[in-house]
Amino acid sequence: MNPFRLAPLAASLTIAALMAGCSLMPAYQQPAAPVPGKFAGDTTDAGSTSAPVADLGWRDVFTDPSLQRVIEMSLANNRDLRVAVLNIEKARAQYRVQDAALFPTVNASAGGSGSRTPASLSSTGETLIAHQYSASLGFSSYEIDLFGRVRSLSEQALQQFLSTAEARRSTQISLVAEVATSYLTLAADQDRLKLARDTLQNQSDSYRLNQRSFELGSASALTLSQAQTSVDSARVDVERYTAQVAQDRNALVLLVGADVPDELLPQALPDGATAATNPLAAIPPGLPSELLQRRPDILQAERDLRAANAYIGAARAAFYPRISLTASAGSSSSELSGLFKGGSGSWSFAPQVTLPIFDGGANRANLKIATVSRDISVAQYEKAIQTAFREVSDALAQRNTLGRQLDAQQSLVNATADSYRLSQARFSRGVDSYLSVLDSQRSLYTAQQDLIGTRLSRFTNLVTFYKTLGGGWNETTGASVPVAAAPSEKSARATP
Repeated sequence: MNPFRLAPLAASLTIAALMAGCSLMPAYQQPAAPVPGKFAGDTTDAGSTSAPVADLGWRDVFTDPSLQRVIEMSLANNRDLRVAVLNIEKARAQYRVQDAALFPTVNASAGGSGSRTPASLSSTGETLIAHQYSASLGFSSYEIDLFGRVRSLSEQALQQFLSTAEARRSTQISLVAEVATSYLTLAADQDRLKLARDTLQNQSDSYRLNQRSFELGSASALTLSQAQTSVDSARVDVERYTAQVAQDRNALVLLVGADVPDELLPQALPDGATAATNPLAAIPPGLPSELLQRRPDILQAERDLRAANAYIGAARAAFYPRISLTASAGSSSSELSGLFKGGSGSWSFAPQVTLPIFDGGANRANLKIATVSRDISVAQYEKAIQTAFREVSDALAQRNTLGRQLDAQQSLVNATADSYRLSQARFSRGVDSYLSVLDSQRSLYTAQQDLIGTRLSRFTNLVTFYKTLGGGWNETTGASVPVAAAPSEKSARATP
């Protein structure tokens, strides 16, 4: 094919490249964070420097080997996380579809046709047989992006894609925290079940002694009945915590997305008195509120805001003319052998201009929708920051009191244990009734159960604190490449 025959097509592409340049998309401005510069409840000196929690790897925080293995299994099998990953791929493809509209779609086509006209219908009175063959290269309905409508839509799709990537990060962080919390809750309920069984055993032994004393006439029926109530109460708790442990395990299996081997399940809640018995490492306090900007849910809200801002450009461009081009160049011949011979060239060039004159106010309403949607996204972004700020402040407030609460609860257990021992001694000597023994025993049992709950609260507070500060993304601290890192805006634009 003579290269000069492609001149109209090349000229069309050149015109499109030169004319597309203007954009009506408003410049993005990040809203100011509507929160103080320091977390409520943070008593750390303002000048202190500690490693950002968002940079701590989850393996460096959740130090228990069994817990690490369970978290690893959940990251590989959890269905919610799998859906989040697939949503990223879907959003990436949607962005590529929209971004492709910036470039003309060039198609090559070839075809042929034949016809026969009988002599009775022919103007010459003879049978006519005609053939036509053609081959062409061109594009159709390519919009010249004079006012940035297509680029604004492409930018919107890009920000939506990046928002989905941040949602995936948020899902992973939440999953790590939920698995750790579920694991620790199962361990605490295992302790509660063991305590209930030990109490049942002790009360059963006491009941048998009282029954023997009743048979010998040294104990009253009231004492025997009171002993029976303590046995039945312990039996109720054993069955209740047995069911609770089974439910905790089912919840953990659902989070993991696969059956958890028995050797990885916790048998008891560690006391956490030393680093060796603590399943979680210490998390540095005193982080400034600016680090909330690293939380993926806040970054997701900002991406949504950027997408809404980009759509305003497309809504504004709807007020201006739209120019589309259709062009092709090729060759046509009545014989296949002569398709590419000299003189067989053909071309077509059909620009089209669409100018909005009257639309009943639809374009103005669409612009209003885009503007209000942007304002809604601003409010949602600010609310995300405020919510995150409150979550961190709540975790800090609880953290500052849990240590003292645990000490007080342990002291209460020790005191009630002494009271129970003394009441038993007074009853065995006939100084006091069995009712005082029951009261002391119930107080001790309640204090021991509360101690388990307080220890669990201390551990889950660390998990919550880590989650609220956006941790749990890297596997290890200082990792050069985060696991399944969210794409940056630059890398997303460069994706083929």
